Amino acid sequence: MGSNKNPVPPPLPLLLLGAQCVGYETLLCQLLGNGIGLGACALELDISSYLKCPPGAFRQQLGLFLLFLDLAFLGSVTMLLHRAVIPHLRQACRLKSAPSRLYIRACSTDDSLQPQCPSLAFSGDNSSTGGWKVMGTLLGLGAVLAYHDHRCRATQESPHVYTREEVRSHSSPETRIWVTLGCEVFDVTEFVDLHPGGPSKLMLAAGGPLEPFWALYAVHNQPHVREMLAQYKIGELSPEDKVPSTLKTSDPYIDDPVRHPALKVNSQRPFNAEPPPELLTENYITPNPIFFTRNHLPVPNLDPETYRLHVVGPPGGQSLCLSLDDLYKFPKHEITVTLQCAGNRRSEMTQFKEVRGLEWNIGAISTARWAGARLCDVLAKAGHQLCETEAHVCFEGLDSDPTGTAYGASIPLARAMDPEAEVLLAYEMNGQPLPRDHGFPVRVVVPGVVGARHVKWLGKVSVEPEESYSHWQRRDYKGFSPSVDWDTVDFDSAPSIQELPVQSAITEPKDGETVQSGEVTIKGYAWSGGGRAVVRVDVSLDGGLTWHVAELDGEEQRPRKAWAWRLWQLQAPVPAGRKELNIVCKAVDDSYNVQPDTVAPIWNLRGVLSNAWHRVHVHVAP
Repeated sequence: MGSNKNPVPPPLPLLLLGAQCVGYETLLCQLLGNGIGLGACALELDISSYLKCPPGAFRQQLGLFLLFLDLAFLGSVTMLLHRAVIPHLRQACRLKSAPSRLYIRACSTDDSLQPQCPSLAFSGDNSSTGGWKVMGTLLGLGAVLAYHDHRCRATQESPHVYTREEVRSHSSPETRIWVTLGCEVFDVTEFVDLHPGGPSKLMLAAGGPLEPFWALYAVHNQPHVREMLAQYKIGELSPEDKVPSTLKTSDPYIDDPVRHPALKVNSQRPFNAEPPPELLTENYITPNPIFFTRNHLPVPNLDPETYRLHVVGPPGGQSLCLSLDDLYKFPKHEITVTLQCAGNRRSEMTQFKEVRGLEWNIGAISTARWAGARLCDVLAKAGHQLCETEAHVCFEGLDSDPTGTAYGASIPLARAMDPEAEVLLAYEMNGQPLPRDHGFPVRVVVPGVVGARHVKWLGKVSVEPEESYSHWQRRDYKGFSPSVDWDTVDFDSAPSIQELPVQSAITEPKDGETVQSGEVTIKGYAWSGGGRAVVRVDVSLDGGLTWHVAELDGEEQRPRKAWAWRLWQLQAPVPAGRKELNIVCKAVDDSYNVQPDTVAPIWNLRGVLSNAWHRVHVHVAP
């Protein structure tokens, strides 16, 4: 026979020979079954680990698993080759050494003539097959255990280290979105669209820490949230970057407090910032960390134990020097008050014509629950009373510039002495001591009046025949005709701003955003100065051609004492076929004052009192 001359077939004929001996279906099923079984085994060992791995690490682990699966597959193939080929090699060897025996064995049907082999001999009996199955299975199991051991060792390797600068550079979908929590770094790009609070909320922390936002929303600080976040971990912060660097000691702002990163900064020194629109109306009461901040000078760091408020008495009266404990002895009064900067929405005036001042958007307004002693009680204690002649209560702060000039402002004595005006010497804000940025330990709160008169870090109160001589009372925060420029302006010709005009703005959706067809939800705020209540907010989707009446939310307002804003919202159908919406809002107060439709007639060189219809242009998704 020709096969006797070549008893060891080449590899391919060997495989084909094995397939012929055990059957092609048997071979393929054995290969597929072993592969699936080993894969399932490996996945069963590590499925919990997979669920905690970030996408990149999962892909790496899957690649390693497939590598080890190949080793297991090799073990299976080896087993099959032994099952299919070795018996025939054995036969080939016997043919060569004993041709006569082969002839007798081939022609005989008597089993007694069959050679007797040990149980693990290379024959084709069942016991031999069982032995090779055990060996193949052990090889496959060894591959799986080797893979699992590699996984365990890989998890103990040192994580990748990043600097804060690297994290800051990943703040958009194009660069990927990274955040930090403690000393860990996470790539949350894939999670942004899945965030329960909406993508815009998570994007506020892009490139920075999560802690300030988790402090605002305590629901995040739970085990299941941390487990979810762990899936996206990509490394840790560099040890040198775990503690923020400090400013030089010569910097007058070195002692300023730490601010919330969500605030949109208009100037760093002095610090002025506003909350983003999507957070502004998230709550009726603005959380302290994102309450808009308006500073004119460095923030003083005052010791509450040594703090004293000086109240100058009338001629022949008694001046007061009050500690915090002394203020606590006055009846405690609480009110909810909205503060608005005179420059709120100044950026819209700038778009019409250049003005001087910080580029405030719609966020230089916030609402808090204030508590403290009524100013009228403190003034009465010092011996002050209403008089027939004009008089003003002047306030002086403990913040000052390098020349020692302090911030100051004043309000009419008639307002200060009126119990119904509810002017406070406040020492609490939303149930907590005043934050440093908001006047700790004591500030003035004047309901219904421009924020510039709510003097912070209050150090002195006096009653004078004229208003404060402070620059911010006499040479700022006044309104002028659109025809007045910086060459012709006369600040003495205009009164200081006190009560503010009716105001409203859209906080959602944002300008330039894309909204879904069908129905659109619009949210915003409305407020009017002087205690005038907002009675209606009108909203248009077509630039003012047609109007809808929004639903008003928030606390009910007392007649003539509506010190706080009204939040509002509207759900309206998107007109069929519209590709764009020009959303407009305007508010009406209980004196039927209404916002002007454009900026042009109210423009002024300082950009104050900006209260034209607020407009937002959005696209409609196809």
